[in-house]
Amino acid sequence: MNIQSAAKKAGLPVKTVRYYDEIGLVKPDRQPNGYRQFDDTHIHKLTFLGRARRLGFSLEDCRQLLSLYEDTSRASSDVKSIAQARICDIDRKLEELNSLRHTLVKLADACQGNNRPDCPILDGLARGVEE
Repeated sequence: MNIQSAAKKAGLPVKTVRYYDEIGLVKPDRQPNGYRQFDDTHIHKLTFLGRARRLGFSLEDCRQLLSLYEDTSRASSDVKSIAQARICDIDRKLEELNSLRHTLVKLADACQGNNRPDCPILDGLARGVEE
């Protein structure tokens, strides 16, 4: 099938499928006219990559996960370590977001929200208040 059909079946934009081909994550066959030709194996890989990317895995993580997926003699501990590293990244981001939220709540609570020009939110941003 052509790239448009493959992308639709995998639930990815055509541009993403082209990019995955360019960086070697998937290697579709080429027709004599140079057009990419995808089969069910390619669709499966593209779908796998789409799911992994939605979970926030980096392209390099995806490359490793795909390689491990294709390696029937893999150790599941290798896969688990990649997933655990991703979990640590998510936890770190959650901490950052919670800190940002705390700071914004504190600034918003300090603001009267009236017609006066005094604004603790702007004052805090100007002072570089980050907690």
